[in-house]
Amino acid sequence: MYLSIICYRYATSPELNTFSALIQNFYASNGDGTHPYPAVHLTVSSNPGKDITCRTYISSSVGTTADRAADSCLFVPVPYEIKYAETERNALESLSLGKTSSDRQVSNIVDIHSLEAGIIELLEMVSRVSNYVSQILAGETLPSVAIGQALLNTLNLAPKVDASELEKLFNTHLQDVLLVSYLANTIRTQIDLSNKLASTVGTIATPPKTDHKRQQKERD
Repeated sequence: MYLSIICYRYATSPELNTFSALIQNFYASNGDGTHPYPAVHLTVSSNPGKDITCRTYISSSVGTTADRAADSCLFVPVPYEIKYAETERNALESLSLGKTSSDRQVSNIVDIHSLEAGIIELLEMVSRVSNYVSQILAGETLPSVAIGQALLNTLNLAPKVDASELEKLFNTHLQDVLLVSYLANTIRTQIDLSNKLASTVGTIATPPKTDHKRQQKERD
C-alpha cells in the first residue's frame, strides 16, 4: 500500500508575505495537509542573470486574533541539502552547454571529451576548496562545522595509497582494458571474415559430379 503525502510546496519568489502564510497554513492543516508533520515551504529565486538560490522554512501559527489566524504564521528557516543522481547531473550539464549557442543545439560528447571535462571540473573544485581552507587558516573566513565535516568525509573516501602505487594500479588496469579491447576487435574481425567467406563460398557454383562407371562402359 502506497501513501502519498504532500510534504512541501515551492514558490518562485523569495519574498514571504500574507499569501505565503495563507497557503502555508492550508498545506499544514488537518485532513489533506501534512499535519501532524510540519509543512516545508521552499522558495526558489528566478531572477534573470543571477544565481538560483533556495530557502526552506517551516512555520508555526502566531495569529494575534482568530480572524487573522488563517493568514498569519512565523516562518522559521531550516537547513536543507540538494541531492541528485549522477546521471541527472550529467544530463543537465550536457543540456546547459546549449545556452551559449545561437541555435541552442548540443553535439554528442564522446567519452574522452567527457573525461577531460570531468577532470577539469574536479581540479576547479579542488582549487576552490584549497582557497577556502587557506582563508580559514588565515582568519579571513569563519569556519563551518558542517563544511569541515563534509570535507573530512570526502577525504576518507580517498584510497590510502601513495602516488607511485596508484600510478602502477592505473597502468595495470589500463593494460587490462587495452587487452580486452584488442581481443574484442580480433574476435569481431574473425566473425566478419567468416561471414564474408561463407557468403563467397555460397556464390561459387559447385561443379557437376563425374560418373566414372558410365564413362568406362562407353569405352568398352
